[in-house]
Amino acid sequence: MRLGVVLGAPVIVALLGIQTFAGPFVVFPKAGQLVSPDGRFVVRNVEREAKATEFAGNFRSLWLTEIHTGRTRKLCDYVGIAAVAWSGNDSLIVTQYLTQETSRALIFSVTVAEEPIVVDVPGLIRLVPAELRPALKENDHVFVEASRLEGESLFFRVWGYGKHDADGFRWRCEYNLNSGTVSCSEEHARR
Repeated sequence: MRLGVVLGAPVIVALLGIQTFAGPFVVFPKAGQLVSPDGRFVVRNVEREAKATEFAGNFRSLWLTEIHTGRTRKLCDYVGIAAVAWSGNDSLIVTQYLTQETSRALIFSVTVAEEPIVVDVPGLIRLVPAELRPALKENDHVFVEASRLEGESLFFRVWGYGKHDADGFRWRCEYNLNSGTVSCSEEHARR
């Protein structure tokens, strides 16, 4: 599900019970797997070899397995790396590095098999104030990285550089899952 689209009631209900912390992020594929805090679920990396007729590269997927039943569900595909953390026992936060020029944040519910909530550059362009849009549109490197999930809010960082911001820009942002709104503030560099 893209930013700015009204969230379905099952997703909101599932996400409202989220704990107010996020576990440490681990980087896939190196991590191989990540067990939920309560030990009910595990996220695993699965490598897929491309056929000779397909685009060459390392294609990977993140799969969720309920340990007790063995039921599995594919969460997403990724090409480079993915940073994954548990938020409580029922939600996963993922930063998916799509290329060397961009990334996006995703929220997965492990109890409701709905599409993830996706926070990406195209969605942010529609939601941020007009004065922030040039940084997203005119820079060729823009990254959205999840930080934590607290109650109804996904906290994330947006940073990048390019033609518009040769020295780069950094924002701290919050996406409200209920209202579908985003607020961002400039992160000042430490001196």
